[in-house]
Amino acid sequence: MKHIPLALIIFRFVAAPIIFFLSYFFRELAVPIILLLMYLGLISDILDGIIARKYQVATATLRRLDSQADMLFWLSIGIATWLIYPELILDHIVEVRILLGLEVFCYVLSLVKFKRESASHAFLSKLWGLTLLAVFTSMLGFYYAGTVFYCSLIVGYIAHIDRLLITLLLPQWTHDVPSSYYAYLIRKGISFKRNPYLNQGTLCRYPITTLLLNIKFQITPL
Repeated sequence: MKHIPLALIIFRFVAAPIIFFLSYFFRELAVPIILLLMYLGLISDILDGIIARKYQVATATLRRLDSQADMLFWLSIGIATWLIYPELILDHIVEVRILLGLEVFCYVLSLVKFKRESASHAFLSKLWGLTLLAVFTSMLGFYYAGTVFYCSLIVGYIAHIDRLLITLLLPQWTHDVPSSYYAYLIRKGISFKRNPYLNQGTLCRYPITTLLLNIKFQITPL
């Protein structure tokens, strides 16, 4: 079981070039297979983190590989959509460029500050992944962007802002940070427990008292 998370990550690395190949050479004929790979890829993304945390094999290297696989996988889906239905992407090219710009900025900021890419696997990023599933299903399966596209776009913007805040707040590189709020807690040395299934944080006993004392200590004049 301990090798399953890595196998699931490798599946997404392998699926990405396959998706690109199918979309480039077969266009609309490849849509059913691409959609199938997309759903399998999302399931693998959900399971790898859960299994890795459950069996305590969620190492920094594994989580970094997970982040790289996610980026490459969803980028391949986006490129496939552009190759098959370019007008759907071109109709929203400004919004897409902003989103890609935020992704690059998140990547570069983490490289500059920590000398390695981010691997926060934050809750909002996971939520964005679900909205990407919905929007690419709509675009590839039904040739429709519309409301679902803008909903995913908004969630994507918020998720990237959260990632930027996580990077700015963390005193040192850390993987599996649920949100920018928990990055703030890490910065202040306030401990919390992690949910093994959602990578969501749960504060330890009397967190408010600890937080207030921490703030009071900082603002008390000498």
